[in-house]
Amino acid sequence: MNEHPLYLDGNALAGPLGEVFAVDPTTAWRLCPSCRRPATVAQLHVYGPEPGLTARCPGCAAVALRVVTQPQYLWLQLGGGAGAFRFALPPATP
Repeated sequence: MNEHPLYLDGNALAGPLGEVFAVDPTTAWRLCPSCRRPATVAQLHVYGPEPGLTARCPGCAAVALRVVTQPQYLWLQLGGGAGAFRFALPPATP
């Protein structure tokens, strides 16, 4: 029996991602894979609001991220690739 698995399940990300999402996201830094320009989230060019917000590189306009908010969920897509993360939002207070 293998005592050292080849991978951990996604629960191993709870601590590190919890720390990341607890800080001001506009200060997060990114290096554009297309043009290599460094920029913070605050420096990205954001278009929207419908159907969601699309943030693009200020250098080459490559998609950096997309955010779509629904009543119960927030969808986050990083980069221009396929696939997105769905986060459950807390219930709205009346």
